[in-house]
Amino acid sequence: MCPGPVPVPRQGQGQGQGEMNGNHVTSPAKADTSSSTSSSTPSTPTTSNTNTKLPVDVKDQISKINEAQSRTSNLTNLHTLGGIDGIATLLQTNIDTGITNATIDVPHRRTVFGCNSLPSSPRQSWFELFIDCIKDDETVQILIVAAVVSLLVGMYDDPTTGYVEGCAILAAVLIVSVVTATNDYQKETQFRELSDVSDDGIENIVIRDGVAVKINCKDIVIGDIIKLEAGDAIPCDGILCYCDSLEVDESALTGEPLDIEKNVNLDNSDGNCDPFMLSGCTCTAGTATLIAIAVGKDSQWGIIKAHLEKEQDQTPLQEKLDVMANNIGNVGIGAAICTFIAMITIKVYVAPDYLQDVTLFAHALDAFIIGVTIVVVAVPEGLPLAVTISLAYSTKKMLKDNNLIRHLQACETMGNATNICSDKTGTLTENRMTVVKGVFANVMSEDCVNGNIDMKEAAAEIILEGIATCSTARILPAPKDDEDQRPHVVGNKTEAALLQLSRTDFIGSGSGKVKVDFDVRRAKANFGKEGGSRLFPFSSKRKRMSVLVKNNDSAAWTMYHKGAGEIVLQDCSHYLDANGSIQPMTDSKRHELHETISSFASQALRCVALAHRTDIESVLKPSTCTAEECATLLENHMCLDALVGIVDPLRGDVVEAVKTCQSAGIFVRMVTGDNLETANAIAKQAGILTKDGVSMVGEEFRKLTPAQLDAVLPNLQVLARSSPEDKHHLVERLNGGLMPKTKEEWMEIHPGRDYDTEKDLLLPGYYDEWSKGLGRNGVGEVVGVTGDGTNDGPALKAADVGMSMGISGTDVAKNASDIIIMDDKFSSIVKAVLWGRSVFDNIRKFLQFQLTVNVVALTITFLSAVAGYNPPLNAVMMLWVNLIMDTMGALALGTEPPAMDLLNRRPYKRDASLISRPMWRNILVQSAYQLGLLIFLLQNGPEIFGCEDGSTHHFTIIFNAFVFCQIFNEFNAREIGDVFDPFKKLSTSPMFLAVIIFTIGAQWVIVVYGGDFTQTSPLTYDEWKVTCALGAVSIPVGYLMRQIPISEDPESFAGLSVAGNDDNAKKNDSSSLSTFVFVVLPIVSAVGYKLYLD
Repeated sequence: MCPGPVPVPRQGQGQGQGEMNGNHVTSPAKADTSSSTSSSTPSTPTTSNTNTKLPVDVKDQISKINEAQSRTSNLTNLHTLGGIDGIATLLQTNIDTGITNATIDVPHRRTVFGCNSLPSSPRQSWFELFIDCIKDDETVQILIVAAVVSLLVGMYDDPTTGYVEGCAILAAVLIVSVVTATNDYQKETQFRELSDVSDDGIENIVIRDGVAVKINCKDIVIGDIIKLEAGDAIPCDGILCYCDSLEVDESALTGEPLDIEKNVNLDNSDGNCDPFMLSGCTCTAGTATLIAIAVGKDSQWGIIKAHLEKEQDQTPLQEKLDVMANNIGNVGIGAAICTFIAMITIKVYVAPDYLQDVTLFAHALDAFIIGVTIVVVAVPEGLPLAVTISLAYSTKKMLKDNNLIRHLQACETMGNATNICSDKTGTLTENRMTVVKGVFANVMSEDCVNGNIDMKEAAAEIILEGIATCSTARILPAPKDDEDQRPHVVGNKTEAALLQLSRTDFIGSGSGKVKVDFDVRRAKANFGKEGGSRLFPFSSKRKRMSVLVKNNDSAAWTMYHKGAGEIVLQDCSHYLDANGSIQPMTDSKRHELHETISSFASQALRCVALAHRTDIESVLKPSTCTAEECATLLENHMCLDALVGIVDPLRGDVVEAVKTCQSAGIFVRMVTGDNLETANAIAKQAGILTKDGVSMVGEEFRKLTPAQLDAVLPNLQVLARSSPEDKHHLVERLNGGLMPKTKEEWMEIHPGRDYDTEKDLLLPGYYDEWSKGLGRNGVGEVVGVTGDGTNDGPALKAADVGMSMGISGTDVAKNASDIIIMDDKFSSIVKAVLWGRSVFDNIRKFLQFQLTVNVVALTITFLSAVAGYNPPLNAVMMLWVNLIMDTMGALALGTEPPAMDLLNRRPYKRDASLISRPMWRNILVQSAYQLGLLIFLLQNGPEIFGCEDGSTHHFTIIFNAFVFCQIFNEFNAREIGDVFDPFKKLSTSPMFLAVIIFTIGAQWVIVVYGGDFTQTSPLTYDEWKVTCALGAVSIPVGYLMRQIPISEDPESFAGLSVAGNDDNAKKNDSSSLSTFVFVVLPIVSAVGYKLYLD
């Protein structure tokens, strides 16, 4: 980190005092260049030429100080260009007031030097995707070759009609490839739209025309002065103007695993100066002000990305389906070989009448084409396609539910989450902080909203100064669209509550009233400047922050401190009274204040303490001290100034959302930095902490051995006063993470570390666990974690699904997460679970539908060949069936909207089979019915319908019946368990209805107009009625098969459900019976009676 807030040497630098006018800076005042909004120094601004436009050749000069992995040469060139002053002059900007006349200058800079957005990787055109459909599928290539051979042979044998079959097969392949390419193109379009939404969400504070404004990171231009603090992503390449305790994670760009300490002192003799900030990296500690020198594609990250072409990784479900598809494809290849051999054998040894006039070569070619077609049909390309379609559909819908999916696999993984470790503030609560109670200068107030408190000016001055300076929150001008034109507070909501309190007449009312604007106090502190005040930001690990403020009049230093009530209190040896005097902290007073903290906590109030210390220079040198020195040497023997109780109301939808999660078998845990009593109070209100639940503090948690932790985990519902490391350890213990099982695994994870002295690196007690051979119990949970802070990054990455907060989350947390909860609400997490389960169930629906088609198509083709019949389904017919069950089926079933009853069951285990026992029952029963029907029509069709055995008309009847079996079975496939409700909420499934209508229409066209092209003949009205009715019988078969008592394997479920699942099952049974009695039976009876009359 920086040894002190020393700026790069500047030419002609002077000191002066400007004026503040509300939230705007008027010349010669400057916008604040640290974590505050405004500053008052220096008075001699660096040149910003508003009369000329920035020349184009500036880019070439700037590039000399921004070469990758060349810090030494970059520093040399920076010196040559005159340091920061020289860069500011070159870029015609001002370090303190930013770009002048920004309305005119900024558009020019954006036009000449580009905007701050990275170029998208070139997308494939539709034609390229179409070619890929053919190029990447070997079976399709074989089919095309076979079709061409068939075409040539057919034209040789019969020039008039011999071309038909070959052309028909080629046309069918063309249609399938066109549909697949169109789906792929639309999928990529949707994902690019989602990516654009994700990129648009990052905002930064910049200084323009002397005013701090918040803008989208894409609107940053060269020469902008940008303010950053811990947790912010660096939006562009830049040079530091000022910094304090700054550390940057550059691993994304350089691969360096350790945070880099930044230093802006060019005259640093030890050679450790590093003022270069790189886009794509993140600030992990401290504050910074930088000047933008390269944006967008000209930044180092932009240059690297231009050479990258990242392919979308497959999700776990896609990988699992690929394995299944390969297995099914192998079965199909076996069936194709057997069918080919059977057809050749029939021709050679049986020689039935229908083959008398067919040559062996022609028959072998037909058998080969049918065999290849079987492979095409058998290989379920629709399985991965169904996942893609379902994910594309779901992610777009989830965005409307305030869930922005950053990594596709998170969508499906969230559906099987067994644990959710949730933050309290902003997720369970509204993050709308208000100070309602407090002790100020030893004066108690029970109503800080409507009341006021009387104290001497000296006491009020200390408290107000501490609130104003010990803060990283900012007050910005009101947005233009704000009707009330109220100032906008940006930053930590706890600090915002204190700032709002300081702006009222509550503190110091009466004779000792002190009314000084917050911005003026911040400006006087002169943060980040040479010889100015120091800021050591809030640490979620230590639960406190400090600032060292230099008094401009006396040159004396004061430390103002803020943190968790009980933590700060234990380090205070004195307290402030209403007269502004400092009194010794007696045991009775300490006990009294502890009771006050407990009282606040029991009322679910967050307790924050304010303190100060004045003997700074006798302990250390404030201008150069480090954060560690401040924490060790100064954060003790302090004077307690105030204790405040801050209310953060529970969100109105939290109780129901938590109950829903528990009903779904998801264990909800609260992990918070608040004290135990406050956390317990909120957890009880939310329904998280139950009678048998366990709550503990982080200090106690850290002392547990793994065996002890495993014993506590089943009931651990609240972890209070926890650090980010505690959350990380909790997650890794739940899901297994990277925690070592053995000494060897530990040493592999930590190469070069000493095992004997560091074996307890992750959690205490690992050696005991290994030596006793206890193993690791209770791991393997699917864990979702919420986080909003910089230090939450490790826990978010360790979780199966990391969820950052879109409103309160830092850039670091968002970049580490899989899902961004756009509204910060816990109820949105429940919606993510619902959509995740919907994706999983939709894939299973499609799988149930497709396997039924596969079994029937392959079996009937093989049996007919063995029995001496010409296969009733020719190549074109089977390709049409393939289109129905692959692309059409994926569209219909992959886009089914979620139903709330998905949350009435427990999540599935990671290794649960994709095909459940009830699904196998449904597949086999439907396949048995359809096979029986087709075999019956194959043998008895000619007699029933009065057509020639084996004729085109005969096979058209079989084909039509088979297709309508699939159409009606698609309704059955909408339910994968024992529930029978095939027509449930059809109005909410427009894609399903569209696919059904299209399939029926296309089937009618194929049958009526296909002719020689598809080898079909038009059917009579009665034949249409009968084949449709036979297909419709699949519906009552769907009800009857669900009466076979086959239940889901209990071992396939994970988690513990608190809901009445038995009641849900009974309700579903009742619904199924009602549907059958009042919907299916009347329809079947009417159709049967009509057929009887005909």
